[in-house]
Amino acid sequence: MPANRRVLIAGESWVTTTTHVKGFDSFTTSSYGEGADALRAALTAGGFTVDFLPNHLAPTQFPSTPEVLAAYDCIVLSDIGTNTLLLAPATWERGEATPNRLELLRAYVVGGGGLVMVGGYLTFQGIEGKGKWAGSPVESVLPVTIQTVDDRVERPDGVKPTMVAEHPITAGLAGDWPAVLGYNRVTARPAAQVLVRVGDDVLLACQQREAGRTVAYTTDCGPHWCPPPFVAWPGYARLWQQMVGWAAGD
Repeated sequence: MPANRRVLIAGESWVTTTTHVKGFDSFTTSSYGEGADALRAALTAGGFTVDFLPNHLAPTQFPSTPEVLAAYDCIVLSDIGTNTLLLAPATWERGEATPNRLELLRAYVVGGGGLVMVGGYLTFQGIEGKGKWAGSPVESVLPVTIQTVDDRVERPDGVKPTMVAEHPITAGLAGDWPAVLGYNRVTARPAAQVLVRVGDDVLLACQQREAGRTVAYTTDCGPHWCPPPFVAWPGYARLWQQMVGWAAGD
């Protein structure tokens, strides 16, 4: 792998507020969580330089110019909705015009950048359709098309992925994959390469998009859809290193 591959992971964080009711009385507590630790560790171990931008910082800190985006070899979007990138505080709070970061991502790919979309409750279309990536400029460069409805397939019983094609992304990963607990249902574009399926559905697909490369990985990078046995699988780090490396141009 070429040295100094720089990757930006955007998303994969949340704040949970809980109401505790104890008879007449109630109170609330809140907590903060992140879900990209395993992914970051896998990429760092593979020699990538990784910047992580959690959801609550993305509205203000996600790149808003082609020059800043171009500093990265690959952008990874994981469990982050379009509103987080479209509605910067200057627009949402003050009614000011700001760059359309979905259009910037499309142009970044067309110009030679790498993009990986990871499945989740706010990527692809997501829970209640709230991710809203369907019909976006980003969808136009993905190797899949996205439904306009809630596209989650929950598999609490577990479903095992099956490799269906050889590719640099899946090199050395033949054999039995651990089960996943869910994914987003998408449709592969005619020119896309589908590498891994769950049943008849796409789990992993990729495509050259003009000068750039894009990957759709429709399950999660960590719990809950990607359960602990998958994270502990010896192929986990290799899969991510090869997936992001290929998108970055390796």
